[in-house]
Amino acid sequence: MFDIRVKKSLGRFHLSADIKAEAGLTALFGPSGAGKTLLAKMLAGLVTPDEGHIELAGRTLFSSAKNINIPVHQRHIGFVFQEHRLFPHYSVRGNLTYGNGRRAGKATPVSFEKVADILGLAALLDREPASLSGGERQRVAIGRALLSNPKILILDEPLSSLDDARKREILPLIEALKSEFDIPTLYISHSIEEITRLADTLLLLDNGAMKAVGPTADILTRLDLIPYAGGYDAGTLIAATVTAYEPAHHMLTLETAGGGKLYITGGAKEIGSSARLRIRARDVALSKTEPKSMSILNRFKGRLVDHCSGAEGMEELLLDVGFPLTARITRKSFEDMKLTKDTPVWALVKAVTISRA
Repeated sequence: MFDIRVKKSLGRFHLSADIKAEAGLTALFGPSGAGKTLLAKMLAGLVTPDEGHIELAGRTLFSSAKNINIPVHQRHIGFVFQEHRLFPHYSVRGNLTYGNGRRAGKATPVSFEKVADILGLAALLDREPASLSGGERQRVAIGRALLSNPKILILDEPLSSLDDARKREILPLIEALKSEFDIPTLYISHSIEEITRLADTLLLLDNGAMKAVGPTADILTRLDLIPYAGGYDAGTLIAATVTAYEPAHHMLTLETAGGGKLYITGGAKEIGSSARLRIRARDVALSKTEPKSMSILNRFKGRLVDHCSGAEGMEELLLDVGFPLTARITRKSFEDMKLTKDTPVWALVKAVTISRA
């Protein structure tokens, strides 16, 4: 759905991106100043690349070689900015229908009622933006973009201005958009938690340069990319299936693709349902002997696949425990344990540290 090769220089800053990604939610991740918003504005037509091409959903929007540069209003891109940018003189209903009204006579597969229902806007339709909370305004902005009948949806750090409570409110809604509307989406963020929860494909951008593009789970297990894929908060994305729930302990039992059991705390989920989990590398401890009589429930037998030096005094490890798992320990521990490639190890992970991505 994305075939992009562009270059752009602004003063001393140089952006060079070469991206190919399939349908689904593609995340553009990088620190502030990496060039994420600049790239998004080039896709939307708000900034013209110096050279290259942009193809979205099989349609050429820009080509320096062919002298093509489709105007913003003809690109059919729904753009949600960091700030909501709602029309203050319109009601919520008026803001939602604004984009759709500009395309009168063109049928849209996205119904007003469905958008209002999924985003929880039905009770807000007659209110003005000034009376809404930040989370409510951002939900309206997302709804307006959806109702403009976009070919592509771009969400530019839509949660960056919200507090944690509002983020927890909107993240499930963005997940619902993936399954309900099936609109190819570019999600821009510098939050690794948001990325691991949402992204099918991950693009790493740092100081204007693309570091990697690929399936999110694969990118997160590459040791060479840890500095660009979360750093201190880097970790592993794991797909698992719910096999049991203990109400008395609020404990879920899951099975990983490799057949291993994994325990996490939390609310009930339907048996057989899939779960997307995240284990931070810094939350993994190692033992060379089988651990017994301890409180840590998740104990995975495996081996050390690869390792490299990390931040000062740290060693980054890739383990095979039936699934790829990254771990971070001190270099002193690494040397004291005499770890080398293929060393048998036990990986230990507290159930309360595992996040539902």
